[in-house]
Amino acid sequence: MSSKPANHAYLFVAPFLLCFALLFLLPLGYAAYLSLFKDQLVGGTVFVGLDNYGRALQDGRLLGGVGRVALFFLVQVPIMLLVALAVALAVDSGLLRLARLVRLGTFLPYAVPSVVATLMCGYLYGPDFGPLAQLGDRLGFDPPDLLGDGWLLVSLGNIVTWEFAGYNMIILYSALRTVPAERYEAAAIDGAGPWRVAWHIKIPALRPALLLALIFSVIGSFQLFAEPNLLQRLAPTVIDSAYTPNLYAYHLAFTSQQVNYAAAVSFLLGLVILVVSYVVLFLTSRRR
Repeated sequence: MSSKPANHAYLFVAPFLLCFALLFLLPLGYAAYLSLFKDQLVGGTVFVGLDNYGRALQDGRLLGGVGRVALFFLVQVPIMLLVALAVALAVDSGLLRLARLVRLGTFLPYAVPSVVATLMCGYLYGPDFGPLAQLGDRLGFDPPDLLGDGWLLVSLGNIVTWEFAGYNMIILYSALRTVPAERYEAAAIDGAGPWRVAWHIKIPALRPALLLALIFSVIGSFQLFAEPNLLQRLAPTVIDSAYTPNLYAYHLAFTSQQVNYAAAVSFLLGLVILVVSYVVLFLTSRRR
């Protein structure tokens, strides 16, 4: 009798497992298989084992891209999460006028595709045709070159923050709605003001949600692709084919036709994301 419910459970889960195997595990296994080979002008495709991985670990362009997105993560993600946290606390406080409009306006950029958001910001950043450049010409000052080498990473961070701050705000706001009302009532009886309630009740209750948003941000930062790929047309001297690891793997596979090496680069990037995510989880659990 006990085996029949278990069999029914497997039957319900089977469609998902089948799709997961066909659309994720099978391509992943095939990519792992490709990473063990190499195309040569003489001899064709030959088995090289882990040589592609050893080459990737010594590839200066790949390591430079990984360091660049790591810097992007260390600077952009804290700013984005602080913005999301501030908006979530303000909306949840009940003291903000037009709270629903603010919540919708903050989340709305997440509904804008990355391509559209990057094109809009690329127009704003343009040194020749952008509104900032036109304003500088009229007022007689030189605006900063937001597509230059010194500002481009900041410009990318601005685009990504605008896109995903609202998404993280919804995660944090949803977590705030689960805090028991008794805690607020007890704080009010003790004479705690809004700032003390936010610091001693709300922010500690948001730790699991903040951790979730942080893990999502780790994955998104190291997979940065669409924004630099589109801005490359506007800043070709700054954004090269290895500006980010994902962009490098894309150019290796579809421009240089080095599919085997691109597969190895992709697997190493996945390993970096896994290690960084584990370190974040380990440090968080240890601090807790």
